[in-house]
Amino acid sequence: MKYTLTKKASALRRMMGRVCLTAAFSCLLAFSAQAQEFMNVSDVQIGMTGYAKTVVQGTEIQTFPVEILGVMKNSGPSGDLILAKFSGPLIEQTGGIAQGMSGSPVYIDGKLLGAVAYGWSFTNSRIGMITPINDMLKLWNVPTKEEIRPFNARESSLIPIATPLMMSGFDSVSADWMKSKLPDYNFMPVDTASASTDDVAMPLEPGSSVAAAFVNGDMKMGAIGTVTYVDNDHIVAFGHPFLKKGSINYFMHNAYIFTVVNNLSSSFKLGSIGAEVGKITQDRGAGISGQYNYLAPGIPVTINVRDTDTDTAMTKRVKIIEDNELTPVLAATTVYNTVNKTIDRTGGGTATLSYTIRSSNGRDKDITRHNMYYSEENINEKSIDELYNVLDILKHNEFIDYPVLDITMNVDITQARKSASIVDATAAPVVVSPGDNVYFKVKLHPYRGVDEVKTMSFTVPKDQPLGDMVLEVRGGGVIPLPYLIEKQRYNLTDEIIKRLRRYKDFDALKKEIDKEDSNNDLVIEILDPGVSMINESDTKVSKEKIRGKEPGTSAKDVVKPSKHSVGDDNKSDAKSSIATPYIVKGDGQITIKVVTPEKRDAFLAKNHNINEAKAIIGDEAEGASQEDDVVKSDKTDDSKDTDKKNDKDQDKNQDKDGGKEKDSVIRSVDLDMFH
Repeated sequence: MKYTLTKKASALRRMMGRVCLTAAFSCLLAFSAQAQEFMNVSDVQIGMTGYAKTVVQGTEIQTFPVEILGVMKNSGPSGDLILAKFSGPLIEQTGGIAQGMSGSPVYIDGKLLGAVAYGWSFTNSRIGMITPINDMLKLWNVPTKEEIRPFNARESSLIPIATPLMMSGFDSVSADWMKSKLPDYNFMPVDTASASTDDVAMPLEPGSSVAAAFVNGDMKMGAIGTVTYVDNDHIVAFGHPFLKKGSINYFMHNAYIFTVVNNLSSSFKLGSIGAEVGKITQDRGAGISGQYNYLAPGIPVTINVRDTDTDTAMTKRVKIIEDNELTPVLAATTVYNTVNKTIDRTGGGTATLSYTIRSSNGRDKDITRHNMYYSEENINEKSIDELYNVLDILKHNEFIDYPVLDITMNVDITQARKSASIVDATAAPVVVSPGDNVYFKVKLHPYRGVDEVKTMSFTVPKDQPLGDMVLEVRGGGVIPLPYLIEKQRYNLTDEIIKRLRRYKDFDALKKEIDKEDSNNDLVIEILDPGVSMINESDTKVSKEKIRGKEPGTSAKDVVKPSKHSVGDDNKSDAKSSIATPYIVKGDGQITIKVVTPEKRDAFLAKNHNINEAKAIIGDEAEGASQEDDVVKSDKTDDSKDTDKKNDKDQDKNQDKDGGKEKDSVIRSVDLDMFH
């Protein structure tokens, strides 16, 4: 019986031990909160000595001596700083206060004074500044809210001890791209390894290492520092701002320190980002603060990349922080890194991509797009431009907060150049009434391929004014030549045109993103009637010739359309579009006569009926006489020279962001419809 009781008691102790381990952090912090006293700055005297705690290898907390040299009044971002000298074998081993030691708690006479936080540039960091603990504890009382977060540059002489940005699973090219998008932060990414204990959540205590992470999952990125103080599930750390973003939601992680790396400029802790254990909610002058056991939601990102040349595929899943400035950069960086590792090369090629950005505000705010891009130099980077730009627009829009629920990105890449040029176009009829269909055949010449013919139809808007209607046939990423000339005429840059465009609400902005053409779309749309067709040398812009007998119309029979300027968003959205397997280059214009139904019927009765018109376009071998109401490409040598110049201009624009798949007025035309 005694053995049984002893065995039961032992089992109970083991069970209680497991419970205590599960709640070890809370147990430890409750004891710490009861026992720990704080020292006020007013009580600090020159010559006082004490010690600081930090980790320089693994997770073991070690100490080093501290001597107080004086108080620097109002020298810190949140108030006074305490000048101190650091010494001892550990400091000699690390070459001074190393990056990653920021936040190390300093104790004088058993009381917590504050955190090691600042030093001077170009020194061996034996002398530095301590942020008072009372200033750090104020972070717990700051209400979390959405803020405008300007970057505050650090002073050139008195600087925070830099926090290393550990990156696991990223290559140097991706890290450099990220730095180029966030130059003000002066990030110093360090490629690091993983530790066997990274998946094990461990309690945090004063002196232990902690990471404020941007990215976790299959890739990790974050800054490593030291915990200053804990109270139940609350912590403060670093002793200086990380990015000084105010209210924020970084991921709080354990950190394992491999070693301290010494170099000529400064030493730093090389460590891994371990298990996620909480969230960092404040990043301000006195340091960072957060909560243990309360995880930040973050944004799940799923990335699927396939190299169609080698049939290599890779899928990565990460979680990135929600932040207007950082989210677009981090999402694009993780995609860029996955592309780099999948294709394992640099250079040109074609990227076919599709992505969905889901909003926490509901499915009506979601964005789904597809596009194609070609680059001769760096298709890897080209594959992320659109995702970055769209996320940046959404996160900085002036109408609503746009929290992101998740992101899915699919990318197929090949070294082949998948582009095609528009070389010819035919259309019938060229005399129509509002609501009628115009039928098209557009000939494409693929790069080093065989010509292909795409069939389409365009529905004339029911409110289309009578008179000439100029239809633009173009590739989805092409800016029509008349618009380019108009920009030159008024010296309008893309930035000026962007400023001229105004959206009344978020729905209008989203519609603009949705309907933006893809580079692989073949598009037919109405050319703005207000755009000049004459360039500066008074030479007519090359456009498709009208071949066929046109009905005479007097001034009283034609209602002149209103004119719109470049950048005007009031033009008709009528458009016909089909997706192709190529990035489509080139454009041309076709003029269609819009008349009343009576005049249209009279003209067709006099010339051809609608079925004969379709038959004409369906039988190109017989050609088109001057009597046929068919529009056909018939360019002069001069116009071809103009087109060559236009192609060069369009090459620069072919890789612009794309648009939505089709509008409601779009329908593809089967070849049988012409016979």
